[in-house]
Amino acid sequence: MAKLLVFSGSTRANSLNAKLAAAAAAIAQQQGADVTLINLADYPASIYNGDDETANGIPESIRQLKKIMAAHDGFIISSPEYNGHIPPLLSNTFSWASRAENDETGMVAYTGKKAAIMGASPGRLGGIRMLPRLRDTLAELGITVVPGFVTLPMATSAFADDGALTNEAAATSTHSLVQRLIASCNA
Repeated sequence: MAKLLVFSGSTRANSLNAKLAAAAAAIAQQQGADVTLINLADYPASIYNGDDETANGIPESIRQLKKIMAAHDGFIISSPEYNGHIPPLLSNTFSWASRAENDETGMVAYTGKKAAIMGASPGRLGGIRMLPRLRDTLAELGITVVPGFVTLPMATSAFADDGALTNEAAATSTHSLVQRLIASCNA
């Protein structure tokens, strides 16, 4: 059984990407995956700085997050687009979680991992300009990103009261993407 960690690149209240991540988590559970849905707000860290790391070490919140990441086979990441790029929250989280300490090998949180990527926005593009940059970032970390992605434009009206996707095309795409991730993790 695939163990999937699901999170959003936004910690904003009523985040469209947090809603999309939760919808994807529910779909993954329906498809038989063991799913953990987290909020990155629960793992705070200052902006990464090597001097800060040397002086203070890796924040305890990041140590906890690294353990959680290492315990999963793959990630589902739904992210907003900030000026065509991934948000600083994701970049900072990835930077801190890449740091080794004690007898760890580098990139312990990412070794052997698979990922599926998604984006949602209130606008017409659904985060599509950010997704290639997220794919590249994950590849540089050694994560295998499964083919495809989900974009959810005009996402403000794309969710039912229970959090399910009401946009049929997005629901179908999300089911397919999650299915590919689970198959990749189980291979």
